[in-house]
Amino acid sequence: MVTAPQVRAAVAKPGQFEHLGLLYRHPEEYVAGTTAFVHDALAVDAPVLVAVPGDNLDLIRDSLGAAPGARVQFADMAVAGRNPGRIIPGVLLAFAAAHPGRRVWIIGEPIWPGRTTIEYPACAAHEALINVAFAGRDAAILCPYDAEGLDPAALADSHHTHPIMVDGTRRWLSPVYGDPFGAAAKFNRPLPDPPDRAAAMTFEGFDSLASVRRFLVREAVAAGLTHDQIADLTIAVNELTTNTSEHTTGAGLLSVWTEDGTLVCQVGDDGHLRDPLAGRIPPTGDQRRGRGLFLVNQLCDLVRIHTGPAGTTIRLHTRLPVA
Repeated sequence: MVTAPQVRAAVAKPGQFEHLGLLYRHPEEYVAGTTAFVHDALAVDAPVLVAVPGDNLDLIRDSLGAAPGARVQFADMAVAGRNPGRIIPGVLLAFAAAHPGRRVWIIGEPIWPGRTTIEYPACAAHEALINVAFAGRDAAILCPYDAEGLDPAALADSHHTHPIMVDGTRRWLSPVYGDPFGAAAKFNRPLPDPPDRAAAMTFEGFDSLASVRRFLVREAVAAGLTHDQIADLTIAVNELTTNTSEHTTGAGLLSVWTEDGTLVCQVGDDGHLRDPLAGRIPPTGDQRRGRGLFLVNQLCDLVRIHTGPAGTTIRLHTRLPVA
């Protein structure tokens, strides 16, 4: 059973960022570890955010009861973090920004057994990049991992992305935690080729972008997306294809197809995306560049990226409406 002292000892020092991975094996361990973290935060009158998937959210809420009142904020990670690229800016940094000058305590569970193999690399890269986005910030983030339900590879990855690990009996410094950029780079994996049935068009230069939009709308309508989904996806693809036209020397390729209940749009070009945090940090008010990927993450259900010196492929997933 996870007890309060193990969690408290890991987050007792204010003024620094601490990122903990909590390994749990059954609901009782989950509730014990997460609620101990919440109670320790409340004991020092700190703001608390609990962002976990729906069923686990109910477990924590039921265990806490009415005692915390409005002092604890809740978010369903299956909704707020549906696209892992949204979690750092839209969940974690947004909560920290809402409490300036205070140490924030956050439970964030971006990886659970219901996540798909397509989503997982983006989730794991997110976990690594938290350590960069929150470096120097006054915050503690606890990330639960289902040690019974998750793939052993995901549990092994958690030790590479969290400096501190906690389980039902102890806490320890992860001996394999190192460079967070290096850990994130492990998930910069080549994407599978589009299927033969994919519709595709080559584009080059700004004059081709109107044709790109017409092509995309035609494919999205045929796939059955709603009007709002088509509008969002058109903006997202326009951002990517504009970036290709502005920053690369050759033509780009847009491919569109459906798979597993989603419409997939892929933009490929010869550019190299060098910033692993691109799209995961909110742009400032006077920032003129770097807004494109941030906007794309807000508009799509999943964004997968593979980049290197030979070129960049960005794949956008939009869930098809349920009949």
